[in-house]
Amino acid sequence: MRNISGKNIYLIPYAIYILLFVVAPIALVFYYSFFDMNQQFTIANYEKFFTATYLKMTLSSFWYAALITFFSLLVAYPAAYLITKLKHRQLWLLLIILPSWINLLLKAYAFLGIFGTNGPTNAFLETIGIGQQQLLFTDFSFVFVSVYIFIPFMLLPIYNALEKLNPSFVYASLDLGASPWTTFKRVVFPLTIDGVKAGCLAVFIPSLSLFMITRLIAGNRVITLGTAIEQHFLVTQDWGMGSTIAVFLVIIMAIMMFVLGGQKVGASK
Repeated sequence: MRNISGKNIYLIPYAIYILLFVVAPIALVFYYSFFDMNQQFTIANYEKFFTATYLKMTLSSFWYAALITFFSLLVAYPAAYLITKLKHRQLWLLLIILPSWINLLLKAYAFLGIFGTNGPTNAFLETIGIGQQQLLFTDFSFVFVSVYIFIPFMLLPIYNALEKLNPSFVYASLDLGASPWTTFKRVVFPLTIDGVKAGCLAVFIPSLSLFMITRLIAGNRVITLGTAIEQHFLVTQDWGMGSTIAVFLVIIMAIMMFVLGGQKVGASK
């Protein structure tokens, strides 16, 4: 019993951290969601969320988050697989992770120049005869920049899953006459599905609440729940409505983590 009590002492700092920086902020957001701009108690914020405007915004957020997650997976999985086959894999992994150390705002401003009218991308398009294109403030630029930013978060879990994959399973499949594509579909991908799930969660959840990129890269043409939260807190000063949207975001994220986590537990049993 003394050993158990002694071990629990080391959990106290972690418990305090969770209470102060996770539980308390969520509780505070939930509390503010029941007040209007005049600090009067109301449930009108929740009623307003289920109107056509906010439901459309929610669907739009899910759509763009799904696109960003899909293209991130499309790029990150082959890249992770290729890195596991390279000699200096740690160096290549570092080169992919390195851009994530740069401030997000700086990367967003860099793409303003890259996709700008007089930027290198338009210069290349003119060289090959396509001519200047409006690349900034479009859905393409928003998704492209978002995928670029989130690729490391998708790649790392997949890379770890591929590293843990027992190569004897792949050799056995090939020896039994399976094609490389069949081996990937029936052996490699199913055995690394946990890494794919972790990567999709790491990308999809923050993609739902993007707001800086929607303003700088998409020129507010793309409106997400994150954009709405920013507008309510910083522009309209309607903290109640902003908190209500944040509450629903937290609920959506919790449901997704529970569902995918439950599937993993079920699979492991």
